[in-house]
Amino acid sequence: MTDQNEIVFIVDDDVAVRDSLGFLLKSVDIESQIFTSGDEFLAAYQPEWEGCILLDIRMPGISGMEVQRRLTEEDCSLPIIFITGHGDISMAVEAMHLGAHDFVQKPFHDQDLLDKIQTALALRRETQDEVEQKRIIQQNYSTLTPRETEVMSAVAKGHANKVIAMDLDLSQRTVEIHRARVMEKMQVRSLADLVKLAVRLEE
Repeated sequence: MTDQNEIVFIVDDDVAVRDSLGFLLKSVDIESQIFTSGDEFLAAYQPEWEGCILLDIRMPGISGMEVQRRLTEEDCSLPIIFITGHGDISMAVEAMHLGAHDFVQKPFHDQDLLDKIQTALALRRETQDEVEQKRIIQQNYSTLTPRETEVMSAVAKGHANKVIAMDLDLSQRTVEIHRARVMEKMQVRSLADLVKLAVRLEE
């Protein structure tokens, strides 16, 4: 299953490969969009695109690895699956070290490719979920007052209310009130959850 907005972007100069991939994806109800060169894809690329990229590693003009490099510079998060010939394995391995998701070797088995695509799309969804979660955490954190921020930091370090009160020159009751507000604003119910959020904010 794929999300409605997900598209597999096929970038390959070989018309037979493009047509074959397009038919294969259509047969399993996966939407695709075809590009005949790296330059054509880069000219059309939009940061809001969702899905993954099937990218030929060797093409006339700009190579697949150069496309990958330029997309990395633009912080593109679309997973890349390289399509490689027999002599391109070392290049594909290098591309994976540089952030590519996977590669498939010509001639490839349809199901093997489909499995790689589904894995890449699932990874993309997880990445998007993580980005959204981080956005919400940052948004919630921005609503804390300076004092609540101090209390959250101290609580996340494992300091007891009594110690926090002494360090901040507050009453223990005031610290308890600030702590409750922090928990409410950060949308957590336990100390463990608050510590996890503090760690993610540091990251």
